[in-house]
Amino acid sequence: MKIALLSDIHANLPAFDACLEHARAHSAQQFALLGDLVGYGADPGPVLDRAMQLAAAGALCVRGNHDAAALAPPAVAQNLGDQSAQWTHPHLDERQRGFLAGLPLTERLGPDALLVHASADGPERWHYITDSNAAERCMTAATRIDPAIRYVFCGHVHEQALYFLTPTAKLMRFSPQPGVPVPVPPHRQWLAIAGSCGQPRDGDTRAMYALFDPDAATITFQRVAYNHAAAAAAVRASGLPTFFADRLERGR
Repeated sequence: MKIALLSDIHANLPAFDACLEHARAHSAQQFALLGDLVGYGADPGPVLDRAMQLAAAGALCVRGNHDAAALAPPAVAQNLGDQSAQWTHPHLDERQRGFLAGLPLTERLGPDALLVHASADGPERWHYITDSNAAERCMTAATRIDPAIRYVFCGHVHEQALYFLTPTAKLMRFSPQPGVPVPVPPHRQWLAIAGSCGQPRDGDTRAMYALFDPDAATITFQRVAYNHAAAAAAVRASGLPTFFADRLERGR
């Protein structure tokens, strides 16, 4: 069974739909949404409707920091993220807010995989995994949850990366190439960052997701072209800060 891992959709409906279509065309049979369904983008309601449909069909989903912020935005905005949360909250109905409120911070995917938005090391603190030290803390925390966990799948960083422990317990980082399956045998421990579906930040406008095949023990990091100009135009028309649209057009 191939499992599509999508994170940081950020209310970008064209990117979400493009990745779902691509995943299904590549035989994805299950979906896992790794948080930050909303924030930054102009279509939080439609994106949540898609997510709720997937969840009703068996998809797993965890909560991200922007999901939490949209439920309880600050009264006074201190930064662009706060402004996004303030805009997003009234654009969700009660059913959609209830869905976000019910999402867990972590979820198990089968007997040996853990889903989390940011890091298993204090999921509620939203730590960024940007180096090997942070990756090691995440993997150690996952092992404390259950020594059987061999895979941790997360997002939050908006770029794609793969970390693994060597037989000598040395932590290594691997930079994946789009569309190339990477062997991830379960005798090692792995941490995969799926990247951002809805707001890439590596200078490439294409949406990101990853396709995990537990039977073949491979993960394939994907890049998917979508109409990012239309997504940016929707942001500008919405009244959200234009900086969010600029990011979609630049891919960073």
